[in-house]
Amino acid sequence: MARPKRQLLATAEETSNPPSTLEPNQAIVRVVKGEGNNLYIVELPNTKTLLVELPPRFRSTIWIKRGGFLLIDTTAFEDRENKLDGEVINVIREEKQWRKQAYWPPEFVKKSTYPKDSGDEASTAGKMPPADSDSEG
Repeated sequence: MARPKRQLLATAEETSNPPSTLEPNQAIVRVVKGEGNNLYIVELPNTKTLLVELPPRFRSTIWIKRGGFLLIDTTAFEDRENKLDGEVINVIREEKQWRKQAYWPPEFVKKSTYPKDSGDEASTAGKMPPADSDSEG
């Protein structure tokens, strides 16, 4: 049976607002790839990779894409002997609001879609090709 709509909306609303501060055992990470069965390989700001699990409340509710950001708890599985390094606490959907927070890692700067052009060449977009005055006549 499907989850109630109010539960889906509550989960979505919960993930849209960033917390005011982060606990010492929490970290913002970038998703590298999905490993299957709600497991994801993520990258810390210092480029260390971790394997984290998506809790049941997010499964089939919020989709996670490569390059997206998550808030994880690194002490969630300390008492168990397994390969998991942490658990997802929050899925970062409203990235603009999160980037304004003081705890956002500077290593996760927003990259421009277009590469920076060197100022030597002028753009020819929207311009007519040069006229060949020598070939006329």
